Amino acid sequence: MKLASFKHFTRACLLAGGLIGAIAPSVVHAETDRMVIFDDDGFALAQWMVLKAPHVKVLGIATVSGDFWQKEATAYALRGLEIANRKDVPVVQGATYPLVNSEKLTDKWEALYGKLVWKGAWMRSWVEKTTQPLPPYHAADVVPDLPWGNPTLKPSAENAAMFMIRMVHQYPGQVSIIECGPMTNLALAQKLDPEFASLAKELVYMGGSLNPRQKLTSPASAQFAREFGNSPRREFNIRFDPEAASITMRAPWKRIVMVPVDPSTETEMSAEFVKDIAAADTPIARIVKRSANNFPLWDETAAAVWLDPSLIRTSADLYVDVNTMFSAQYGDILSWSEGYQPDVGEQKEKVVLTIDVPRMKALIKDLISKP
Repeated sequence: MKLASFKHFTRACLLAGGLIGAIAPSVVHAETDRMVIFDDDGFALAQWMVLKAPHVKVLGIATVSGDFWQKEATAYALRGLEIANRKDVPVVQGATYPLVNSEKLTDKWEALYGKLVWKGAWMRSWVEKTTQPLPPYHAADVVPDLPWGNPTLKPSAENAAMFMIRMVHQYPGQVSIIECGPMTNLALAQKLDPEFASLAKELVYMGGSLNPRQKLTSPASAQFAREFGNSPRREFNIRFDPEAASITMRAPWKRIVMVPVDPSTETEMSAEFVKDIAAADTPIARIVKRSANNFPLWDETAAAVWLDPSLIRTSADLYVDVNTMFSAQYGDILSWSEGYQPDVGEQKEKVVLTIDVPRMKALIKDLISKP
């Protein structure tokens, strides 16, 4: 099919209600509603924050492989929506595998350049002793029993990339996308529809790493610092699918906000923090009370920054791309100040460097306490 014919066919199908048949909920949106799609390789506090925020319409939750395989991430999203009593929000399944990267290629890379600290769904064991739990290693089509209980909800029949394309066409210039996993779905959407990124309102993503430093003194903080101590430009979400990240970052978004590892080093999902934010007796709070894993608040920072941009203390406008050469720096972040970029498609991004942590914690507590 010729390109012009394909674009006409695609637009007609989108306006008719979707290529694969999932129909958007018939909802009248107030002018103050902010529309958002959350794309992630799991489901936790960050999604609940956005779901409970006032004047926010969550159009859908998209899933992708990364920390978990896509099917397991989908199960978490479905169960998370059940706990939040938000069965109106569709869950759309995305990519199971990266565009180019694979477990075998990762094994080959490690044989040449040394061990990675974290490999997500491909992780069999820790290299050195750690207090963090290790998700069970299993095949892509296996979904273990979830600690929150297994969902009864079913995902949409629509594919995540096509769902996102349909939404930005249905609401041009209004849809924000919060990306907290590998960018495979976004890259597929952009390749399927070159208008995709330009029709969205903005992309806010958690991913990448510039020059983070350990800020807290806890053992967990020191253990997480292993990932960037000797490789300050490496971060898992980008490293899992570098080609997808590069395609996505080069797309013509109206606005891109990058939330790298850097600001998260001042945060921790500690027992004290969890006790404070989960004081209310709500279904979500009861789950959160069991979530003191001492992880940095990676995704929560991205969600908070989208909800309230005034939480950003310092930022930098940089041109950003990803190293996609199969080398020792495969998947590392590349960045340039204005005038230094090679100008081969990289886009300017607002890179968050530090945030107001006390205010972010207060925001999280306020949202989680809502009935």
